[in-house]
Amino acid sequence: MLLVLLSGFALSQAYRTVTAIIAVALQTDFGLSPSSLGLFAGLFALTFGAVQLFMGVGIDLYGLRRTVLLTAPLSIVGAALSAWSPSYGWLLAGQALIGLGCAPAFLACTVFIARHFPAAQFAAVSGISLGLGGIGMLFTGSPLAWLVEHYGWRSGFATLGLLSALSWLLIAWKVHEPAPGAAAGPRQSWLSASREFGALMLQPYSWGILAMGLVTYASFLTLRGLWLGPLLMERHHWSLVASGHLALLVSLISLVGPGVFGRMDPGPLRRRRLLVTTTSIIALLYAALGLMHIGWLTVALIIAIVCISGGSALQYAHVRSSFPPEATGRAMALLTMAMFLGAALMQWLTGVLASWAVHHGWDPFAAVMLGIAAMLGLGALLFHTLPVSQRLGQAG
Repeated sequence: MLLVLLSGFALSQAYRTVTAIIAVALQTDFGLSPSSLGLFAGLFALTFGAVQLFMGVGIDLYGLRRTVLLTAPLSIVGAALSAWSPSYGWLLAGQALIGLGCAPAFLACTVFIARHFPAAQFAAVSGISLGLGGIGMLFTGSPLAWLVEHYGWRSGFATLGLLSALSWLLIAWKVHEPAPGAAAGPRQSWLSASREFGALMLQPYSWGILAMGLVTYASFLTLRGLWLGPLLMERHHWSLVASGHLALLVSLISLVGPGVFGRMDPGPLRRRRLLVTTTSIIALLYAALGLMHIGWLTVALIIAIVCISGGSALQYAHVRSSFPPEATGRAMALLTMAMFLGAALMQWLTGVLASWAVHHGWDPFAAVMLGIAAMLGLGALLFHTLPVSQRLGQAG
């Protein structure tokens, strides 16, 4: 059942990284500025992240199977709308629907793991699941580049829509909820469940977790999902297919990284220090990526960033250690919301930075990468300095 649920997550990974390959084609067809391109890329993450709390409540109240099956068809409609879209406005509408349809994809997987696997295995299993979900990014490497080069960018959305329909059928066929226990109490209301999210926000240690969540995955998605193709094609004059090859390599690395970090999870307190260290290192690598214009060094820096970014998977284990067991599902939804709202914000802001740099005759990619580095540094600083859950000290 977990593998079938991961098929939906894999497709959401494909949707959120498609822009890196089709960006130049979209700019040509619709005359998009860098800021418009950033808005398009960020809209998926915005709609995805904005409804995470509702997805968390829905999973708790109605079960993950029903929540996924009721929501996922929106991504199929959104893919069809994107493939047909005659203008930029219709394209944005398609992206919004895709983000909504994919919203419960990863949360359903993490809740499934939390409910069906022992706590000691959570970091390892969730890390492996993150890696397997990254298979969706393989499509948005060389295969999508070839497809776009031969049949246009619309064919990519059409193909993803068909795969989403297949995933929905598999989930409907294979995934089943456990039978409710005899001692199960009355179903909680939407209002009371939503209030519990507010209670999580009142915990002082939530803010450091959210600050880190806003920037870590956002930095990876902004590079892999938006700027990777334009950076290679415009700064280093790579072809679309060659850029797709590097995107494929990056995706392969991202399959392995979360599982590796999950298996070497050092425990609650040392895990926190590891998250601060890896995020700070990634910030420095982004700064170097913005300032260095040497082709082979760009490739090396991108690979190093992706390798170390696998450590961000430990944030879910950190959440599980920080909150009481009864709040785990909602706390994970809160982190997922922060991660995707952060991705939307970062993709939009980097688009604005790129447009600003072009207007002033400066290198747009330097502005983008230095902006990402600054946001990562701020997130790591807040995570390090803001209060920590007392449960970490008890567990560590």
